[in-house]
Amino acid sequence: MEDWDFPAPFVRRTRVGTADVDELRHTNNTIYVRWCEEVAWEHSASLGLDVASYHDLNRAMAVVEARYRYLQASYLDDEIDTGTWIMHWDKRLTMTRHFQARRVSDGITLLRGEVRFACIEISSGKPRRLPPEFVAGYGPVILNIDPEDTPLGNG
Repeated sequence: MEDWDFPAPFVRRTRVGTADVDELRHTNNTIYVRWCEEVAWEHSASLGLDVASYHDLNRAMAVVEARYRYLQASYLDDEIDTGTWIMHWDKRLTMTRHFQARRVSDGITLLRGEVRFACIEISSGKPRRLPPEFVAGYGPVILNIDPEDTPLGNG
């Protein structure tokens, strides 16, 4: 049984459903990306930064770059825990979030992901500084681990 890559992940549990399985009878790779997006939104909402807050502030964290490493397959009815951490930020414009998806039954890591976000103004789509509300909400949970010191750091 593997451990989480980093301490205290924010975790979302899901079960692989019929619509998640592709012609090869395993979870389609796009589903893992969806799970990562869902756990990121739930994590943000738990910090007081839900979609409504983003719209009220006219700011959002938009994906700039994403990397996913698929390690093992999952199958119909597997329970999956997807964990996330905010690893790094520049306190001005960007932050990096990491993900790890694990099968509950054996703890095996199925996927590791890293997504870099930039703060944008929703109305224009242009980059903007992180508003104070983002700094206050996200700041306390950022691990500040150098991206090179993560499982995806070496490419």
